[in-house]
Amino acid sequence: MGESAGKEDKTREFESAALEHIDSLFNVGMRMTGNREAAEDLVQETYLKVHRFSHTFKEGSNLKAWLFKILRNTFINTFRKKIREPKEIHYNDAEDLYLFNKIKTAKESDDHLSGGITNVYEFFEDEVTNAINKLPLAFKEVVLYSDIEELSYEEISEIIGCPIGTVKSRLFRARRLLQKSLWNYANERGYLKEK
Repeated sequence: MGESAGKEDKTREFESAALEHIDSLFNVGMRMTGNREAAEDLVQETYLKVHRFSHTFKEGSNLKAWLFKILRNTFINTFRKKIREPKEIHYNDAEDLYLFNKIKTAKESDDHLSGGITNVYEFFEDEVTNAINKLPLAFKEVVLYSDIEELSYEEISEIIGCPIGTVKSRLFRARRLLQKSLWNYANERGYLKEK
């Protein structure tokens, strides 16, 4: 009986720790699906799998990365038919991450831009959200995990099942696509004007 009670306590403790990440999973689910109801279903299905496969979690490993991996796999399996990625992507020759660096510099030097903005995605949130949502899934997910959820390359690599080099490459390409997408918006609003 003591062994059974100890197992139940451990299960409750694990489930409680897993539920601490529900908001992060929902936020990523919203960005992946673009629909509140679908995101709720995705998170619910994820937690059902977490409960069912909790015995496979290796104690001491990264719980958040494990949860995101289940969310990702559930999304891919559930929404596979809806996913359409372009066969070919062309990139311009602009300086790498120029827009992001320019906004960061403007943010640091301009008083009205420095109040409470913690990252470039909060700078013009709706436009960035729309630009992220238009990214192909492989690029969108690395941006969400890296820049929104602030996971490390190693954690992202574990979640998506790719080498760290692939994660870095996809993140670089995703940021280039975002830069291109947001260029006109930033230019129209004067964020790129030279001082």
